[in-house]
Amino acid sequence: MTPCWEHFEHQADIGVRGRGRTAAEAFEQAALALVAVEVDLGRVAATERIAIECEAPDLELLLVDWLSRLVCEMSARRMLFGDFDVRIDGRHLTGAAWGERVDPVRHEPAVEVKGVSYLALRVGSDPQGGWVAQCVVDV
Repeated sequence: MTPCWEHFEHQADIGVRGRGRTAAEAFEQAALALVAVEVDLGRVAATERIAIECEAPDLELLLVDWLSRLVCEMSARRMLFGDFDVRIDGRHLTGAAWGERVDPVRHEPAVEVKGVSYLALRVGSDPQGGWVAQCVVDV
């Protein structure tokens, strides 16, 4: 299984999906899908590291918390992220996001993700092998 991300349609919003060999890798890929809603990932330099920790009762809620924290960090710091590292230990996630401050001319952001929803929320085994982590984000 090769880690990957993709978008899927959901009414007026957009779904983000990550696939990986592990749940942590699927979370990293879902984060890339989240940022790719806003901007071409190839335009984002991974120059500044932001540490992120989350805890939730289960993996699905942990995914929502992880992605929500990324949305908050990007908004508050006026940054875009282009690389992620996630470690999951039970209900606890320790992660990092690398990115840079938004440059509207160079990044040409398309839309802004406003929030993460519970719609189409799923974290579990992927029929293609490995793990899948997905949900819908509000744009």
